[in-house]
Amino acid sequence: MKNIVLTGFMATGKTTVGKKVATTMSFGFIDTDKMIEKMANMTVSEIFEKYGEDFFRRLEKAAVIKAARLKNFVIATGGGVVLNPSNIVQLRKNGVVICFTARPEIILRNIGKNKDRPLLMVDNPEEKIRQLLREREPFYRFADYTIDVSDMTIDEVAEEVIKAYIRLKKG
Repeated sequence: MKNIVLTGFMATGKTTVGKKVATTMSFGFIDTDKMIEKMANMTVSEIFEKYGEDFFRRLEKAAVIKAARLKNFVIATGGGVVLNPSNIVQLRKNGVVICFTARPEIILRNIGKNKDRPLLMVDNPEEKIRQLLREREPFYRFADYTIDVSDMTIDEVAEEVIKAYIRLKKG
């Protein structure tokens, strides 16, 4: 069985939905950001603060290579994983890539007061979200399937992921 790989912008529900899908499908679950935190023995925010984004992206690439080797897993990726095309190549080898999108105001609402989003520690986080979405949009197109989660519940998104996976894994 191929893996289910969830990509998309931060705070679109990849981890929450991924855990639900994994349980429903009797798959394992792994979050690449959690893998990175374990590798570095510090949080994503601490990595960004102490070593910068380039260092984080190198750790992310190593985590992706490790995660891509798994079988029967739901893999939730960090929002910027798509910025390195080799990450998507790795994840596609044994996985169906499903991208979550959402309107900027929904993303901002989902983030709330969370201070663990280093790229959004700016004066105008909604404008930063819009900017990052514009920059990443071409990369998100490489997904096998895209779901706009803006007006969906967690259960609805999970159901849509499973339906898409069943259709796409045959190819």
